[in-house]
Amino acid sequence: MNDVILHAFDWKYNDIADNAGRIAGLGYGAVLIPPPLYSDESGTEWWQRYQPKDYRILRSHLGNKADLEKMIAALHGYGVRVYADIVFNHMANEARPDRLHFPGDAELARYQLEKGGFERDRLYGNLDEGLFSPWDFNSDGNIQNWMDAHEATEHSLSGLPDLDLNQWVIEQQRQCLRALNGMGMDGYRVDAVKHLPEEHLRNVFETPDMAGKFLFGEALTSNDNEERVFLWPLFDNSYLSFYDFPLHETLRRAFSPGGSMRELVDPASFGQALPWWRAVTFSVTHDMPNNDGFRGVMLQPQDEYLANVYLMGRDGGVPLVYSDNNQSAGRYREDRNRWANSWCRDDTAAMLRFHNALHGQKQLSLYDDDGFLVFARGETGMVAINKTGSWQYPAIFVDGVRHGSYRCQIHGYRMQLDGGSITLAIPPREAQMWLYSGE
Repeated sequence: MNDVILHAFDWKYNDIADNAGRIAGLGYGAVLIPPPLYSDESGTEWWQRYQPKDYRILRSHLGNKADLEKMIAALHGYGVRVYADIVFNHMANEARPDRLHFPGDAELARYQLEKGGFERDRLYGNLDEGLFSPWDFNSDGNIQNWMDAHEATEHSLSGLPDLDLNQWVIEQQRQCLRALNGMGMDGYRVDAVKHLPEEHLRNVFETPDMAGKFLFGEALTSNDNEERVFLWPLFDNSYLSFYDFPLHETLRRAFSPGGSMRELVDPASFGQALPWWRAVTFSVTHDMPNNDGFRGVMLQPQDEYLANVYLMGRDGGVPLVYSDNNQSAGRYREDRNRWANSWCRDDTAAMLRFHNALHGQKQLSLYDDDGFLVFARGETGMVAINKTGSWQYPAIFVDGVRHGSYRCQIHGYRMQLDGGSITLAIPPREAQMWLYSGE
């Protein structure tokens, strides 16, 4: 089963539906869609989707409930699973007198005035009544000490009204998920998971309703200390999978000028990557280009390409491919077209072919050096990555690798393997993904 996730970051639902056949044809197994809960329809900025106004309605700048249903049907029609980005930590930060009443008096009046439209977009519940009131929110102010686990879960995230863990909130979130499940959602990305108490995760996500759903959390970290405080406790005390931020930190270190590619041989054995069965791997997430505080952890473009080869070539984890519509390029001109259409670029398509052909096959290191790495996948695949500025010519023993013709999926080169050893020629700052093509 294909497992690679396309993160269609802030794509309109109709655009996803229109591309369903191509998404499936390239070999993606799932699409991560933007948060579908009701947010400002006129809010063109991506962050508006992360400020929900009401769980009971599916409507945003990206589309309405009918658009969502069409998209799910289109993807499912091609055998592609649908994962929804879900925001349960907080509600929208709105400047109105009743800011802790959701959706608020003005919205409730609008529901009545436009009753037909809102009924069509209703997910569940009675829209004649409010959803949350002030006693459903924490009142301790904003997070001041970002390394304090208590503050991180009980205080507000930069002014966003922080939901309290009470039975009413839990039940509304469970009802929301049950209704989304009924529409055909196959899994969920849990946004801002490090700001949710562990008990909350258990009560909302580890329930019979969620049996069989793929659940993964975003506990954003950038160093070992942050992982110790926020990620590993969640990993140890829940059943969710998680974005593999430890592996991303290892990639940044390995691809740095003084770093060693040897760190990538088996990073999970040294606690520098999550165990493969609970890891969603990535080279970039949407927070990195779009939030000033995280741009410092981005890889350089060529290193990001090499990291993608590693992530799609290795055995372990569920790879995620990020593709946007130039959301960050307005502020950072260097981002122009860096990730736009990355989902269907030739190099990405090549990586998908390799990954899907060898998914689950054993990984074996063939040659490791500070500057480059070569490993086999099963009997019919090899990956070579050279981060240096010079050609590399490793002589490799390939016992156990099938003899015959191989084709590099990225560059189209052909190679004949007839003996027990071979000398590869790896160009500077480049990578190869060799796949067996016949005798």
